[in-house]
Amino acid sequence: MAHVISDDCVACGACAATCPVSAISEGDGKYVVDPDVCIDCGACEEGCPTGAIAAE
Repeated sequence: MAHVISDDCVACGACAATCPVSAISEGDGKYVVDPDVCIDCGACEEGCPTGAIAAE
């Protein structure tokens, strides 16, 4: 199951920097996780300063 980024995202990019498979990219006002690439490792969740990322 992929992780998802909520509207609490402040588009800082910290999550994208921690993703080992580059599954996170900048979207419209917030970052988004590509569920086809995400390996559900949780690195992004730990790296998010606002707690905007959770397992789906």
